[in-house]
Amino acid sequence: MSQKETSLPLIGGFIAAVGAGICCAGPLILLMLGVSGSWIGSLTFFEPYRPIFILFVILLLGFAGWKVYRPVEDCNPGDACAVPQVRKRRQYIFWLTVLFAIVLVTSNYWVVLLA
Repeated sequence: MSQKETSLPLIGGFIAAVGAGICCAGPLILLMLGVSGSWIGSLTFFEPYRPIFILFVILLLGFAGWKVYRPVEDCNPGDACAVPQVRKRRQYIFWLTVLFAIVLVTSNYWVVLLA
């Protein structure tokens, strides 16, 4: 299995997390960059799609976690998943991505505390 195939669920989960958090974290980021105006409060285009993005986050990161933590016996001897250093690096990247996704998905709860 190629590097690109094993990265797709992780990349997809990250993009879905950005989509889920853009409705709430987007205006905060604009304010932090110095962009202001009453129109920022109307940036709610993605709000109706938020549950769909969250579902994609859970599904894609769950699939990525399954691929990252699958038993070594399931890997072919020449595959990258059979190399311990590569497995550890992928697990580290996976958990960083999960942490970032949690921050973005839960942003509508904590952003109001910062604004």
